[in-house]
Amino acid sequence: QVQLVESGGGLVPPGGSLRLSCLASGSIFSINAMGWYRQAPGKQRESVAHITEISSSLYADSVKGRFTISRDNRKNTVYLQMNSLKPEDTAVYYCYADRRNPAGRDWGQGTQVTVSS
Repeated sequence: QVQLVESGGGLVPPGGSLRLSCLASGSIFSINAMGWYRQAPGKQRESVAHITEISSSLYADSVKGRFTISRDNRKNTVYLQMNSLKPEDTAVYYCYADRRNPAGRDWGQGTQVTVSS
């Protein structure tokens, strides 16, 4: 299995920026894709961004042009740079890692992002 620890959440005013980090440990050589989901109060968890082993990325329409996902394989870390934050971005953000052999998905514990004045 892969253990994931997120950091970088917090309180930021509308229009501000945050960078989330997710450090992977454990069976890191089994990781292929990684990404971020978020869950706002009373809402379903939704996909935010996804990055493959070769750093191809996908984004939810709601964050395109504002968020950037990246990964540093030497540091076993995936990042989510969030700019032009809006109150509707308020949520708990969860990092995930997709494994092979055996195939599966591991999750971090989540980090709170609050966008408010």
